[in-house]
Amino acid sequence: MQISLKKYILPLKHTFSISRESHDFQDSLIVSLTLNGQTGYGEATSNPYYKISVESMMAEINAIKNELENFDYKTPEILHAFLVTKGLSNFSICALDIASHDLYGKLLGKPLYKIWGTTLDKFPTTNYTIGIASIDKMVYKMKEMPWPIYKIKLGTNDDVSIVRELRKHTDAIFRIDANCAWTAKETIYNASLLKDLGVEFLEQPLKADNWEGMEEVMHQSVLPVIADESCIVESDVEKCGLHYSGINIKLTKCGGLTPALRMIKKGKEMGLKVMVGCMTESTVGISAIAQLTPQLDYVDMDGALLLKEDIAKGIIINNDASVIFPTLGGSGVILN
Repeated sequence: MQISLKKYILPLKHTFSISRESHDFQDSLIVSLTLNGQTGYGEATSNPYYKISVESMMAEINAIKNELENFDYKTPEILHAFLVTKGLSNFSICALDIASHDLYGKLLGKPLYKIWGTTLDKFPTTNYTIGIASIDKMVYKMKEMPWPIYKIKLGTNDDVSIVRELRKHTDAIFRIDANCAWTAKETIYNASLLKDLGVEFLEQPLKADNWEGMEEVMHQSVLPVIADESCIVESDVEKCGLHYSGINIKLTKCGGLTPALRMIKKGKEMGLKVMVGCMTESTVGISAIAQLTPQLDYVDMDGALLLKEDIAKGIIINNDASVIFPTLGGSGVILN
């Protein structure tokens, strides 16, 4: 198996701001795995919150490059189990695991959703994310991309007022993501107001480790609450089940498709709503997420839509929010 690594700096259409950071570009690592004439592509983005850079991922992967190239590749699950023993970050494992799944599907000539025994009869519509900005800028972003579901990033001193203003310009469903910026008291109070403004659910309102506060929220919030920063790896799912209505799985954080599939299964067994989200990946990462959609209640796979320029072809998300799945095997990705 041949492996290659390449860093991309992805320009965003607009400055993307959440409660703790802003950026105009997204650094991303693309991993290519080639075997028997087929190449699988995987992706993981840098993330300052988790202290991950493209350079740190490349260093980790290059340290085991010889072992990878001599690995007796059979299935993504076997490769993932090997990677876990090597002490890599989950972000690095994710890039390799997504590439491995794409490669595996291409070798079999089947899209991943078919390999997993699912169909495209039903899958959720992705939301489109509106980052924190001035009201005028947020309204402009909505008008630029008319969409049936918006995820609104909050964490300011005027959060409810922002939603109230945005509601004047669209009948779309709103989802609110405060990225750990609220207290339990704020969350309970805001939920009662936001429900009347057409908000479907709240995502990660409290700090990731504030389990006591979340227990209070779960008993008193009139809106469902989905875990994000509180649900990083497989072992978090069970704990989140006692404190949240659902979980948002990020492939980069949990280590790729292999653990994500297990987290989806566990979440469903616990009666949780299951969502998979993105980290402003290109179409490489988004196409991997798309293969999971038949198994999900909600999905946030708008990362490539937020880019000024994309680097790959795969899943196509049209301007009317409809989706065209690639017929190519695996995730169906081809680099531009």
